[in-house]
Formats: sequence, structure tokens, C-alpha cells
Amino acid sequence: MSGCCGHDAKFDGVSDDYKRRLWIVIAINAIMFFVEMGAGRLAQSQALQADALDFLGDALTYGISLAVIGASIQARTNAALFKGVSLVLVGLWVFGSTLYRVFYADVPTAEIMGVIGFLALLANLASVLILMKYKDGDANVRSVWLCSRNDAIGNVAVMFAALGVWGTATVWPDLAVAGIMAGLFLSSAYQILTQALAERKAEEDRQCELMSDQDHEKDHAH
Repeated sequence: MSGCCGHDAKFDGVSDDYKRRLWIVIAINAIMFFVEMGAGRLAQSQALQADALDFLGDALTYGISLAVIGASIQARTNAALFKGVSLVLVGLWVFGSTLYRVFYADVPTAEIMGVIGFLALLANLASVLILMKYKDGDANVRSVWLCSRNDAIGNVAVMFAALGVWGTATVWPDLAVAGIMAGLFLSSAYQILTQALAERKAEEDRQCELMSDQDHEKDHAH
């Protein structure tokens, strides 16, 4: 999203409309975490539980995003870095627990997976549509969009996993989708961390240039 007067400034979230949309999406994610985690445990589905963790992570990181709107570039990039690192940790946890369930896993209940996966998909499509207007922006704003997009992709994958479990009567489709979702977490983490670090470096370069200009003006004054 371009800034005014032709500048290429990135949207930083300073908008009452954006904040209202973010509050709605936070509520959606918090509710769906409890719904999907409970259903995931009941159905013994690793894919559902992985997606539930994504809902929880999103609710928490959206709250952080809301808190740093209008703050300094350092505060906003710190928030984005925190979200990137948290996605790395979630991705690694999902990978590890999925590997564990390769050896110690019961066949999930496909019907519960399908119904809850569809409900979660509707919730995430609503979130994506709510945030669509603000999908481009600084690292903090973009991380919100990437998390919402991941949720929608994850829910489609969970529904495919449910179909696979129902068709094969094995745990493998569920574990495969959980592994794919872990990879998606890590990919998004890389994008968020890369953009946040680039924005931090650009700000440091700008500050250095500003200080250099001020020193130069002082020399001329003398």
C-alpha cells in the first residue's frame, strides 16, 4: 500500500478501521482455538491440534500487533521478530509431535476432522476477507495477513486430511497434513523475519545518514 504524495511508505496499521478489523479477527481466532483444540483431542487428530495452535498463536500475535501500532519502527520490527520466532517454535513443535505420532498414533475420527475443519475454514475465510484491504504493509501488518492466510490454507488441508483418513482408514493423511502445516509455519516465519530485519536495517541506515547530515551542518556552522 503506497503512502500519500507518491511516496512508497508502507502502511503501518495506524487506522481506526484497521484496528476494529483486527479486534474482530482476534476474537474469531481465540474462540476457534478452544473449539479446534478440544475437537482435535477428541478426534485424536494431529492436524486439528496443529491448526488450533495456529489459532492461538494468531490471537496472541494479533494482540501484539495491535499494541505496537503507531509505535517506533524498532518496536514494530521487534514485534514482527517475536512473531517470526514464535512461528519457528510452533513449526518445530508440530514437526516433532508429528514424528512422535508416526510411532504412537491411533487413527483419527474423520467425521470430527471434517466438520471442525469446515467450521474453522469459514472462520478463517471471514478473517481473510476482513483483513484483505490491508494485506500489504510493513512487517508487522504483513505478518497479520500471512497468519490469516496460513489458517485458511491449513483448514483446506485439514479437510483433505479428513477425506484421506476416511478413505484409507489410516493415520498417514493426518500426519502428512500436519507436516505440511509445520513447513508453512516455517516458511511464513522466514518471510516475516527477513522483512523485519530489512526494515530495521533501513531505519538504522536512515538514522546514520541523518546524524551524518547533522554533523556536516555543524562543521559548516563553525
